[in-house]
Amino acid sequence: MSKNKQKSFVKRNSVRIKIFFRKYPSLLYLLKWAAICLIIGVCIGTASAGFLQSLNWATDFRENHLWLIALLPIGGFLIGLLYHRLGKNVEAGNNLIIDTIHEPKQVIPFRMASFVYLGTIVTHFLGGSAGREGTAIQMAGSIADQFSKPFKLSVQDRQILIIAAVAGGFGSVFGTPLAGAIFAIEFYFIGRIRYNALFPAFLTAIFADIITKLWQTPHTHYHIPSIPEVSFLNIVYAILAGIFFGICASTFSKMIHKTGAIFKSTISYPPLRPFVGGIIVACAVWIIGTTKYIGLGIPTIIESFDQPLPAYDFAIKMILTIITLSAGFKGGEVTPLFFIGATLGNALSLFIPLPTGLLAGMGFVAVFAGATNTPIACSIMAIELLGVECGVFVTIACVVSYLLSGHRSIYTRQVIGEAKNQRFSNEEGKRLNEL
Repeated sequence: MSKNKQKSFVKRNSVRIKIFFRKYPSLLYLLKWAAICLIIGVCIGTASAGFLQSLNWATDFRENHLWLIALLPIGGFLIGLLYHRLGKNVEAGNNLIIDTIHEPKQVIPFRMASFVYLGTIVTHFLGGSAGREGTAIQMAGSIADQFSKPFKLSVQDRQILIIAAVAGGFGSVFGTPLAGAIFAIEFYFIGRIRYNALFPAFLTAIFADIITKLWQTPHTHYHIPSIPEVSFLNIVYAILAGIFFGICASTFSKMIHKTGAIFKSTISYPPLRPFVGGIIVACAVWIIGTTKYIGLGIPTIIESFDQPLPAYDFAIKMILTIITLSAGFKGGEVTPLFFIGATLGNALSLFIPLPTGLLAGMGFVAVFAGATNTPIACSIMAIELLGVECGVFVTIACVVSYLLSGHRSIYTRQVIGEAKNQRFSNEEGKRLNEL
């Protein structure tokens, strides 16, 4: 074949391909995002696996060397100093991720991933009360945004990229890809969902979860021993429990911001805030005489499904988590919220006649739903972790908690897309920190 014929052949085929994709534009969209999601999913899944395995090691080592808790103030000072000297532009954490989704500006610095990883491991290694979802989201967002320039993404595509990254980080760190995808499109805009991000969010969450499991990283499994039939009276009980969970979620969100403001107003030098917070938490652990309220608290969460626990467990965990995070330690709020909700549900079984395990499972996700304004994601998460049989009860609890928590959240940069009550319609379009 001559060169002219070859050129003509290539030209005709390229024209046919263009015509084909113009006829089926969604196919090009699918192929494009499938490739992008695979790349960032592999990176995020690998990062989550490394983070989870490091976290397990840090927790086990601390529990076998409890003297390390005495070093929590020093660790807090070093974390505060690191962020004060080198990390001021990434200190906003999850709120920076939300701001980038709403108004993409500069690329999220890659140092966010390394700083939050290091800060979280130190926090758990020395006995702070924190979680892991915040770290996973920040690591994922920071890693994914590094690809926005090489991929030459538009502003809209970059927004979708960050949403997909959040889905991958959340879904892979908890082993709940479906909930991770819904959380990513629900958590930054209260009352509204962005459907053009659904496919990238689901695909990235699934890819990241697969990669995390390929690295042989275990996830915690929970079980509700018995679930009653859905009846009018049981629905009333679920609504009543949801009211308590919503009040708890609202209180947590309000207090963590107020406590943070107190630390900032009374201690002007930022590294000293986690130093003082570390002293308070370490002394509290010594006075209480147990480590069940620090770290992730997963053993206690598991116990809450099967046996009665002290009714004050949720309150102590709430206080220590608020002090730890508002002082400037790193981690997340979600796993502590799981603890708070599950143990609160366990306590509610004293006067709400539903099975203890079911109330613990309802609280497990409902307090989280109210504190993050993500009732759909939390309902799906419960189904993924606890089984579809509890779906009706947990969904009722999540929705009621979401409504009762008001326009409060652990994420102050969330934008109100649709007010929870018509009385507050004038607040639509505003960020929570503006109210």
